[in-house]
Amino acid sequence: MVIGLFRFLVLVILAYVVFLFVRIWRAMKRARGRAVPPRSIRGVMVKDEMCNTYIPKEEALREARDGRERFFCSEGCRNKFLNS
Repeated sequence: MVIGLFRFLVLVILAYVVFLFVRIWRAMKRARGRAVPPRSIRGVMVKDEMCNTYIPKEEALREARDGRERFFCSEGCRNKFLNS
């Protein structure tokens, strides 16, 4: 009778541990499935006319020529423009 009670308690504890693992696994699976919103870029996007990419105006390299301000994504694009 004592052995049967001990066996029952061990099975209850084992079932509880399995239950906790399943709960944790499901929570982790749900958290992994959530999409992280993309980083929002505030402000105006400008086009680099040399490589046709859009970049935030705050991060762009600027060059004023012929009374017009132009924007570039890198020094390479700016140098290509200045040499043309």
